[in-house]
Amino acid sequence: MNKVRIHESWKRELNDEFSSMYMENLRTFLKQELKLEKKIFPPMNKVFNAFNLTPFTNVKIVLVGQDPYHGNGQANGLSFSVEENIKIPPSLQNIFKELFTDLRLTSPQNGSLEKWAKQGVLLLNNCLTVEKGRPGSHQGKGWEKFTDKVLQTVNDKKKHIVFILWGRKAQEKGNFLDKNRHLVIESSHPSPFSAHTGFFGSKPFSRANKYLLEKRIEPIDWQL
Repeated sequence: MNKVRIHESWKRELNDEFSSMYMENLRTFLKQELKLEKKIFPPMNKVFNAFNLTPFTNVKIVLVGQDPYHGNGQANGLSFSVEENIKIPPSLQNIFKELFTDLRLTSPQNGSLEKWAKQGVLLLNNCLTVEKGRPGSHQGKGWEKFTDKVLQTVNDKKKHIVFILWGRKAQEKGNFLDKNRHLVIESSHPSPFSAHTGFFGSKPFSRANKYLLEKRIEPIDWQL
């Protein structure tokens, strides 16, 4: 994992995690998988893309996803986001539909969410890597502990953050968040299997911006 880079602000906050035994074990696991010529997504240089595009000091919103996409060329280290030249996946299509319903913003031509990340939306997956074609293949290897620590750090050290938790898994992951200190927006997942049971009509984008404005924080320009 030598090619992996992470923004200095996150290195400072998560220094103990990077030197921990579980992260050492995770690095060993990933090196072995690569040595066996298994295809891992996202590419190693984009594993911490969310942290590089959204430094700790800039975080305003945390949007929690699950696994990276496991198809060729899709995953770019940001939850729900895909590379510009890749077909927009169904969950992201539904996110764009809700964006239109909520804020009347037109659907973008591609599925890259980099613009959100650069404005302070931490697009955090529960696991940061996956093997090609095998969803959930890197669960239980240490990533969950790391991303729990990320949430805990943002929860404890910052104030007036918007946490957006879509689906049961994200809500369970964020069940310790301080709702007096932050805004926590919860709904069903945007997947085609569950979007009609509470995601559509939940207005997460306008609710997030309303809260930020109330706290005198620059809102997010959600138009992509």
